Amino acid sequence: MEWEIVIGLETHAQLSTKSKIFSNSSTAFGSEPNTQASAIDMALPGTLPVFNEAAADKAIRFGLAVGAEITPRSVFARKNYFYPDLPKNYQTSQFDLPVVVGGKISLFVGEVEHTINLTRAHLEEDAGKSLHENFTGPHGESSTGIDLNRAGTPLLEIVSEPEMRSAAEAVAYARAMHSLVVWLGICDGNMQEGSFRCDANVSVRPKGQKEFGTRCELKNINSFRFMERAINYEVRRQIELIEDGGKVIQETRLYDADLDETRSMRSKEDANDYRYFSDPDLAPLYISPEWIERVKKEMPELPAQKRARFEAELGLNAYDANQLTVSRDVSDFFEQTYAALNNSHAKLAANWIISDLTAALNREELSITESKINPAQLAMLILRIADNTISNKMAREVFAAMWEGEAAADADAIIEKRGLKQISDSGAIEAMVDEVIAANPDIVEQYRAGRDKAFNSLIGQVMKAAKGKANPQQVTDILKSKLG
Repeated sequence: MEWEIVIGLETHAQLSTKSKIFSNSSTAFGSEPNTQASAIDMALPGTLPVFNEAAADKAIRFGLAVGAEITPRSVFARKNYFYPDLPKNYQTSQFDLPVVVGGKISLFVGEVEHTINLTRAHLEEDAGKSLHENFTGPHGESSTGIDLNRAGTPLLEIVSEPEMRSAAEAVAYARAMHSLVVWLGICDGNMQEGSFRCDANVSVRPKGQKEFGTRCELKNINSFRFMERAINYEVRRQIELIEDGGKVIQETRLYDADLDETRSMRSKEDANDYRYFSDPDLAPLYISPEWIERVKKEMPELPAQKRARFEAELGLNAYDANQLTVSRDVSDFFEQTYAALNNSHAKLAANWIISDLTAALNREELSITESKINPAQLAMLILRIADNTISNKMAREVFAAMWEGEAAADADAIIEKRGLKQISDSGAIEAMVDEVIAANPDIVEQYRAGRDKAFNSLIGQVMKAAKGKANPQQVTDILKSKLG
């Protein structure tokens, strides 16, 4: 039987506000446990929450970016369930009236563009954190510590439609969402610190069946690599279970990266299990057209807008434009390089950033803001390719030397020191071509007899004579002319 995978993602983005969503406690990461938890965060009797409007600003910004509807009136609700690091025993969230409804996001899987529709995005508070390590009781028994610093941190939960059909597509969606929230400045995107977390709802169904299968939720995945592995494992598990005559149970599962498997955590609750009701301590959130307009004026140029501009004004193809807008930092690096090139050679700059620079960064696990070559230095190298001072092959040698800091990472100094300047003198190249033709009559005859590979052999002989420094295009043109 052929199976179809159905995936929907729930993304939790911690909003980068200075204080929490219902109190003035700091949201800074890394403080000593329980030093950033106020009476409101700990739900002490007599405390009342006060909504932080900065969280709504960021939710509006997200809604505008994905083309969603900003709800004029949204309501906070109490989502009731017991959790050790949730002192109130309920989470303040939004249910039937979220702040953002609908929208869509574009992503690329390879060079193919996909569009995923969004169901909603709603505001809520984060829970605290259970610490299961380094806690020992008085009699040597293991203990769990509770850190409430994170309790009350504002979250924007973004829910997709179940439209993804592979783990690769789900990862591409998560990457695109991560890039967007960081680009907008509403979340720092630090997955190691838990600022950006994803839950994947995964099910399988026979190909052609309209009804969805029973889904399992993979909880709090904080790595794109682990997300792909977790989904692939869960898909295999469900298919094997069904084919062996078993039945998938709706549940929440955790992914164990060490064992590369998912395991049951708890049965999956439905909405009615949480007993939602409107929070009596919080008034509805009213968002006026004027508020939306103010946020709209503060919006940066969006990735989709920048992609369209790169294609229309710079002549880049869709794939290159997408690669250059995977993050705001990459986009800024490209635009600074392009400016240093006097707004020319856009395609050449794009190629070097997407290929050689990205490969060097990946090898050393660096972000583009940590690049050992800055935009001005890369622009100088690109100019030397464009004016035929060096070939692409030589440029890679220069790039490698620049990356290691040779000659203060100056392309011209490296070219001069290593004697890499390309021979573009047509007279000198013509003399070398004449020598090669005279020394290889058999290969010349093979070419004239229609064997194209013989021509490549002659080019190789000329480049060898020139010690790799001859302009390849000139060698090709002169050789073709000489051979008639």
